[in-house]
Amino acid sequence: MKKILCVLLVICMAAAVCAFAACGSKKGEAHSSYDIFVIYDEGEQTLSGTVDFSFYNSTDNQLSDLKFNLYGNAFKEGAAYSPVSETYKNRAYYAGASYGGMEITNVENCAGWDVAGEDQNILIVNLVKPVYPEETVKIKISYTLTLAKVNHRTGVTASTVNLGNFYPILCAYTKEGFIECPYYSCGDPFISECANYSVTIDIPESYTAASSGVLKNESVTDGRKKSQYKLQNARDFALVLSDKFEVISEDAGGVTVSYYFINDKNAEQSLTAATESLKYFSQTFGNYIYPSLSVVETGFCYGGMEYPALTMIASGQYLAENIYTIVHENAHQWWYAMVGNNQLTCAWQDEGLAEYSTLMFFENHPDYGYTRSGIVLSATRAYRAFFSVYSQLKGETDTSMTRNLGTFSSELEYSNIAYNKSLVMFDMLRSSVGDDRFVSCLKKYFKSWCGKIAPSDALIAAFKSGGSSAEEMFSGFIDGKIII
Repeated sequence: MKKILCVLLVICMAAAVCAFAACGSKKGEAHSSYDIFVIYDEGEQTLSGTVDFSFYNSTDNQLSDLKFNLYGNAFKEGAAYSPVSETYKNRAYYAGASYGGMEITNVENCAGWDVAGEDQNILIVNLVKPVYPEETVKIKISYTLTLAKVNHRTGVTASTVNLGNFYPILCAYTKEGFIECPYYSCGDPFISECANYSVTIDIPESYTAASSGVLKNESVTDGRKKSQYKLQNARDFALVLSDKFEVISEDAGGVTVSYYFINDKNAEQSLTAATESLKYFSQTFGNYIYPSLSVVETGFCYGGMEYPALTMIASGQYLAENIYTIVHENAHQWWYAMVGNNQLTCAWQDEGLAEYSTLMFFENHPDYGYTRSGIVLSATRAYRAFFSVYSQLKGETDTSMTRNLGTFSSELEYSNIAYNKSLVMFDMLRSSVGDDRFVSCLKKYFKSWCGKIAPSDALIAAFKSGGSSAEEMFSGFIDGKIII
């Protein structure tokens, strides 16, 4: 995600975590799957429907229960973890305070179910019988999502309907069990494994849907449009709806890149940045694995937000800012969508790589006006300025990068650790190992972990094999010992 802050661009890094189950199973290519059917009620501003979920047990353990994150309940009134900080409330809640929530109405084919967690944010499903490794079990969840009026991942904006995190999604599984994700306002509080998706949405005929998936079937009856989309091996799935979208598209090496916009007077330039960056990242790191990419201008309180094969770009940005955001969010298709990580504790892993990949794109496309030295200098100055003030106010500073999102004192602190410090770290690492080896290590990391959730040790190991000082440099930055 790209944040808009008073100071500057940002990036972050953290350290070792336990390994996660792969998106594709460890012992085969089978995946869990979501077959979702939802109806959008424009008047009530609700999304209601069902999730037919087929769970493939790719773990080494027999499981008697499944846990799902209910991210929609972050928008309930009185939520313990507000989705929006005080810094962004005016930008987010454009029509005043507004609330939503996700209600589970039934779960079929199970022994029982309950909604738990501080914000009623976890659905626990008790299985009829344990599911063993490499076995599959199917359940059906019925739910209603009430949407707040908010410029956020999930909500109704002035011109669009943002449907990120709009369905119950299985918690990622580690050797400690299922990981529950509190919805911190800081960063992207999500961890998920890849699955196959079939999503059918029923919307007013006048609406256009930007989607993570490829349109497979569509029908219109009595002023309603029913559209089915499919996507394979994806970490999650998102849509954005609007009756005001204009759409332009371009081919990028066999991938259809579509730009959905409402107010962008430089739409062609935005689409060009999207296609050029997708081509560059594919050539530099490894092939983009999805058949399409939707880049969507929408109401959003931050600069942008990434989902597999779909990125949300905030309306109202200046051209240069908009271009930068598009490139950064496209980089997340590699570092988050295809190669996953624990974003709760290792935000640097995807944000840092996305931000530095953005630098690399602009370095190789000088017509956009950004330079490597300029981006690094801006990040360094912003980082030093923040921690100079921070140390005067607090008396001491914690510049370590391995942090739970809930421990950051502010989004500004998070930004300077997660974006700026991480960018400086990757630039120093590149200078140390050399350009060719730096790119080679990233290619190796991508190839080894595409479709999986990579522990931070995996990234460090990829660079360790490319240079003897890499591990020490990572350690110094991550532990906060290196002073910038």
